[in-house]
Amino acid sequence: MKYLMSATMRWMVVAALVMILQNGLATHGNAQALPGYQPAGAVSPPEAAGSDSDPLKSDSADRTVTMPAAQLITLLRENPEVMVEVKSMLADAAQQRGLTTQADSITDQQVYDQISTSKELRANLTQFLRARGYVTEDEIEAAQERSQFSSGRDSDSDFSDMQNIDGMDALTQRSMAARAPGVGDYGAGGFGAGTGGLAQRSSTSAQRGTNDTATSRQRQPNVTDEPHGLHRPAPYNLPSLRDLYTQTPEPHEVLKRFGSDLFVKRNTTVPLGINAERTSAIGSLDVPLGPDYVVGPGDELSITLWGGVSQSVQRMVDREGRIALPEAGLLQVAGLSMGKAEAMISDALRTQYRNAHISVTVSRLRSIRVFVVGDVQRPGAYEVSSLATPLSALFAAGGPTASGSLRVVRHYRNETLIGEIDLYDFMLHGVKPGDDKLEGGDTLLVPPVGAQVAVFGAVKRPAIYELRDKKDLASVLADAGGLTVAAALTHITIDRVVANQRREEVTVPAGAQEDPTAISARLQTTEVHDGDRVRISTVLTYNERAVYLMGHVARPGRIAYRDAMQLSDVLHSYQDLLPEPAARGEIVRLVAPDLHPETIEFSVQDVLIGNAAIALQPFDTIRIFGRYEQDSPTVSIRGEVERPGVYPLFDGMTAAQLVRAAGGFKRGALMGKADLASYQTVDGTRVSIERRDVAIGDAVLKADKQADTALRPGDVLTVHQLTGWNDIGASILIEGEVSHPGSYGFQQGEHLSDVLRRAGGFRETAYPEGAVLTRPEVAALEDKSRDELIRQIEASSTAAQMSRVSDSNQGASLQLIQQQQNQMIARLRSQPASGRLVIQLSSSVESWAGTAADIEVRTGDVLHIPKRPGFVLMSGQVYNPSAITFQPGSTAGWYLRLAGGPTRIADKKEIFIIRANGEVVGRGSGHGVLSTRLNAGDTIVVPQKIIGPSVTWRNLLGSAQVVSSLAIAAAVAVGL
Repeated sequence: MKYLMSATMRWMVVAALVMILQNGLATHGNAQALPGYQPAGAVSPPEAAGSDSDPLKSDSADRTVTMPAAQLITLLRENPEVMVEVKSMLADAAQQRGLTTQADSITDQQVYDQISTSKELRANLTQFLRARGYVTEDEIEAAQERSQFSSGRDSDSDFSDMQNIDGMDALTQRSMAARAPGVGDYGAGGFGAGTGGLAQRSSTSAQRGTNDTATSRQRQPNVTDEPHGLHRPAPYNLPSLRDLYTQTPEPHEVLKRFGSDLFVKRNTTVPLGINAERTSAIGSLDVPLGPDYVVGPGDELSITLWGGVSQSVQRMVDREGRIALPEAGLLQVAGLSMGKAEAMISDALRTQYRNAHISVTVSRLRSIRVFVVGDVQRPGAYEVSSLATPLSALFAAGGPTASGSLRVVRHYRNETLIGEIDLYDFMLHGVKPGDDKLEGGDTLLVPPVGAQVAVFGAVKRPAIYELRDKKDLASVLADAGGLTVAAALTHITIDRVVANQRREEVTVPAGAQEDPTAISARLQTTEVHDGDRVRISTVLTYNERAVYLMGHVARPGRIAYRDAMQLSDVLHSYQDLLPEPAARGEIVRLVAPDLHPETIEFSVQDVLIGNAAIALQPFDTIRIFGRYEQDSPTVSIRGEVERPGVYPLFDGMTAAQLVRAAGGFKRGALMGKADLASYQTVDGTRVSIERRDVAIGDAVLKADKQADTALRPGDVLTVHQLTGWNDIGASILIEGEVSHPGSYGFQQGEHLSDVLRRAGGFRETAYPEGAVLTRPEVAALEDKSRDELIRQIEASSTAAQMSRVSDSNQGASLQLIQQQQNQMIARLRSQPASGRLVIQLSSSVESWAGTAADIEVRTGDVLHIPKRPGFVLMSGQVYNPSAITFQPGSTAGWYLRLAGGPTRIADKKEIFIIRANGEVVGRGSGHGVLSTRLNAGDTIVVPQKIIGPSVTWRNLLGSAQVVSSLAIAAAVAVGL
């Protein structure tokens, strides 16, 4: 027996399959058989019917989870009755249009293809199957999570064409309305007159589905959960104040109507009712029939004979209530109980068969037609089993709508009221309605919902409840499952709507010290009204009888308080503390009435040995500190030990123990003595520093207690390094034109000439005048100077640079200055520091050995002796910046002319020369730069003219150009 689908879902599925039918017929060459074909852009059926909204374009499909196509196809294959029902409706609708089409002409593959390509159709079919009970919300979500289909495969245009379906005019709609139970009952005018009700039912159904989904995902709070509160920032880091600075938040639960999901998530293994206009299927016989069952027309009896004869016959009770027995003729059995009917049949057959034993059973029950009307999901006529009850018929109709009553369901037989059914008895107590059986022609009426009250907060079933007879607060709370143990009986409030006037807040009177039994009795006299919102607040989230233990303890946290409790009841022994606790602890007490904190200090040792009896109060916070947490005493060790640093000072710590704690001596440590610096406070106004020597080697290596010394807080022990330890392995690297280039070790006091002699002296191709000596210390200083120069350039304000610019094109000048600044900073950052020392060497080592030019070598020095260059380098703002062949005796001006002379942006006044040995000849050298005679390897630098009248700005960029040029010259010299 099949379920009924909602009118909206039925329309959507039919509309989609009409398009499939047209596509399929067009494929077979029968498209011209469809009269009234609507081209693209035609008015869609809902618009033609005057509906305010297009169900095909509703947001429900987008908001609802969608099962994958493979899962939907599998469900349709496993449940062929769904496909048969939809195809039959489609064929009937097509016949109303004059198109001769049979249901079996629509192939399953056409449906499957459309499911695979249309996202909207999948969404609608998912909702259709969910409403029919074939799948649950959890199964839909699980199937979607397992799906491997991407959203890109779904096209929004697949479903939009359904608005332009052929054959969906008013005639087809009326045909569909006549076939859908309850749709044609909305009033005269057929489908068009009922679209308002249809839209309303669609909205109600979507709302119910959305609420059910949200509720299923929302976890119902449990009374054993951690209390939920709003924690406000506390002024002190105290757990007691953190608990007290907690507000009980206003509950914001999403309430649903109690019992709203009873008819949605139902068991589908036993169908309960179907559309009587479609088929005449009968409900399954799932209960045994007793002898009191009354036989009626339509029942099929199974008559079994054994003994003298063995025979089994099936006989249907006809409309006149008779059955035809073999050899016995017609027998009137309608209206008889099963026991009487069996006796009558046995008596009739025994006259024909000797020694025969007869057994009569009902092999198939008759079906009866009942009507379910009013505020139900699918009103209409239903064929149900003769054993069906009003509750099963109500399930077949989908149950009451959101506006239908769950407390009053009226059972009519003709014009007689048989009884009223209260579904709350079934949902709350499991009590089914009375023994009233349905008979053919009975009517079930679901009236509009009655008075409703919302109950939320500290109750077991927060929901919206419908009132019936009892309208006191105690009865409503009983329907809600009762109060939880966390409910505060003194904080029950009712948000009430005074009918058609105003809102008001009503509080159930209750004293703080009043007996809970008296308050519960008062709830029975408190009347509730339609529209009331009953809020049951919870008790405070914190414990009012607790103390807190925190800090340097083994088990921090909240401890139950008891009367006459003392600190020793919390701190029993050192096992309750972490190692090395501080000597003093403190109790932070919240003093009434405003609960401001006050601190009470105590001796940890006295408490543990029982010499201090300190009484505790609720909300006390006991704080224990570690010895090294609060201004703990420390000592420092520096110098030649493995792990220099700051160490905590323990009682009796000595210098030797500090050295061992620091990992011991390094190999370069001076064992003779170490410096020990101590301080002491003089008159509480100043600090006096005392230094003394400690024979640290004897104290550590020989364990000499006389050489060792006790340490005091703040002491600093410094272990010195052996003289010349850093000079071990000192070497200089000699590269270039020497006889034996390589790395050479040296001893303290050796000079360049000493190392060059060991390297075999200069080769014939060497050019000592251009020697480059680099030193790491010099490179570090250059890096620091360069970074400072970059910082000054970047910090220079462009507005300050242009403060005295008077030309008319100030904007262009500002742009040029900024461009010049960026270029110069980029050059400085791209050129690493060379670390070059200016030295003056000649080919004869003996001529300069022992003079000021013979500098002392250092670790990390690199001496590069280039080959004799045959050029002079031109750099900067010249037309041909390149190397020019060296001509002895020629001046800088001569080389400048060969390079094409300065460009238009060159600063001719600031031309300078960088000698091969690193010396710089500039405008301040005492003679003309251009008249200076050059040597091989020299560099002429023509700087760029600096824009801007500021002297500071010009000096900064001028310095930057010099630094950049020196780095270039050093790099060229090393590369020779």
